[in-house]
Amino acid sequence: MAESSYLVFPSIDPIIFSLGPLSVRWYGMMYLVGFIAAYLLAQKRLSRTEWTRDQLSDLLFWSFVGVILGGRIGYVFFYQFGMFLENPLYLFKIWAGGMSFHGGLVGVLVALMWQAKRMKTTFLRLGDFVAPLVPIGLGAGRIGNFLNAELWGRTTDVPWAIIFPSAGNVPRHPSQLYEFALEGVLLFVILWLYSAKPRPVGAVSGVFLLGYGSFRFIVEYFREPDAHIGLYQMGLSQGQLLCLPMIALGIGLLVRAYTRQQQQIKQ
Repeated sequence: MAESSYLVFPSIDPIIFSLGPLSVRWYGMMYLVGFIAAYLLAQKRLSRTEWTRDQLSDLLFWSFVGVILGGRIGYVFFYQFGMFLENPLYLFKIWAGGMSFHGGLVGVLVALMWQAKRMKTTFLRLGDFVAPLVPIGLGAGRIGNFLNAELWGRTTDVPWAIIFPSAGNVPRHPSQLYEFALEGVLLFVILWLYSAKPRPVGAVSGVFLLGYGSFRFIVEYFREPDAHIGLYQMGLSQGQLLCLPMIALGIGLLVRAYTRQQQQIKQ
């Protein structure tokens, strides 16, 4: 297929608008949209719990803080540690793009553990409540990656390939959109439908970890590996290695949840 027949990524200004020294960027706007959507859907789920709206607001606010701090720290330490050593202030350049889901997950887990103590509930109950909301933020974040023309895919000749000028004049998989479809849309549908009925404690969290880990592992085969990291043994990327413990933990939580449920039924 001739190069001219491929879509060329348009030149998109990363700044939506500016108010004096303050610039509003597409990347940050996507996270804000994801947070607002998650909050609105969380209010619908609140009626199934004994928690108040104030508790919900605190839970989501600190979870959001955990995502931002953990995501940025994780990205820098997992993928750009050399850059951090050269310029420690690089850690704070969130507007430039670069967030790690795995780091964000750690940040959320810390926030959930803290909120569980404050709300006098269990960590897994909070995890089950929050899990169906996470894909909304993931999907919004991937759209932000696409608009930022970052985290592009590997070179390919598929008809829907896109040429990202900043990645060389070659057609590539729009892997950001693959992740949006799988980790955002499909995972949200699975979790929303699965959690619509009562499930044993920890099961919804298990489905999330298993689903995300599996989808991300698959998409990594289409996503360009980080140039400064490359691939490890068996051709696995850094992202895939980080997904393996997630998949194992997700399976473990599901086995634990349903085993305990069966034991309670027998009693």
